[in-house]
Amino acid sequence: MPMSAAQHSVPSAKEHILTVKEALEPMFLALEEEAEVKMIAAAIRAGWSVEEAVAAVDELRRTELLPANLQH
Repeated sequence: MPMSAAQHSVPSAKEHILTVKEALEPMFLALEEEAEVKMIAAAIRAGWSVEEAVAAVDELRRTELLPANLQH
């Protein structure tokens, strides 16, 4: 019997239930990546270098993650 014809066990719903995080995380990461690519592309079209654009996105991410009382 060829290897491709081997039977694979498919877990039932009771055997594997995704958490909300497991279900949404791949989509969230894909959207985050898409947004970052669009921001960098817009900055490059505006005349920024790739390095400047990436640094700006990184800085935006850092300030976004800081608690409000620690931001400048």
